[in-house]
Amino acid sequence: MNASIFKQKLLLVRAQNGDSEAFGEIYDLYVDKIYRFIFFKVSNHETAEDLCAEVFLKTWQYMNEPDKREVSNLNALLYQSARNIVIDYYRTSQREILADTESLKLVEDSRQQSFLEKVAISSEIENIEAHLRKLKDEFREVLILKFVDELSNKEISKILDKSNGATRVLIHRALKVLKDTIDESKNSQSKNGQ
Repeated sequence: MNASIFKQKLLLVRAQNGDSEAFGEIYDLYVDKIYRFIFFKVSNHETAEDLCAEVFLKTWQYMNEPDKREVSNLNALLYQSARNIVIDYYRTSQREILADTESLKLVEDSRQQSFLEKVAISSEIENIEAHLRKLKDEFREVLILKFVDELSNKEISKILDKSNGATRVLIHRALKVLKDTIDESKNSQSKNGQ
C-alpha cells in the first residue's frame, strides 16, 4: 500500500471517530475533484460551490451518525454523494441541464490534456464542452470520471454501482459516441465552409 493510500485510510478512520481536523484534511484532498465533477453537471460556479459544500457536510454527518456503517472507500462515498446531490438539485428545482455558461477552459491541468488526446481532437476546449453537452448524462459522467478525474475503472464501477465489465463497456460506448459527435460536427463545418 503506497503512502498516499495509507494516509487517506488513516484520515478516514480518524474522521469516522469524530476528528474534525482529519475531515478537514480529507476536504483539502478532495474538494477540487468534487467541485469539478459537480461543475460539469451544473455549469454554474455558485451552484457548484453550494452543492460541493453540501456533499462534504452530508458526508461528515453520515460518518458521525450514531448508527453509522463503516466507510471502506471514501472516494466512492464522496462521488456517490455528489451524484445524488446533483440529482436532487435537478429533481427539486425542475431544471434542465443548461449549456450556456462556463467552459472546460477552467480545468487547465495535465488531465485535461490527456482527455483531449484520448478523443483525438484539436478544437478549442469550448468545442469539447459543447460536444460533451450533446452526450447523455451517463456518457458525459463516465468520461469526466475516467479522463478528467483519472479514476480507475474499479473506482468508477463503485461510484456508478455497476460491474467492472459494464463500466468498461460504458466507457467504450461513451468514447465512440463522443468521437462520432465530433466527427459529425467537423463534417458539418467543412460542408458549410465550402
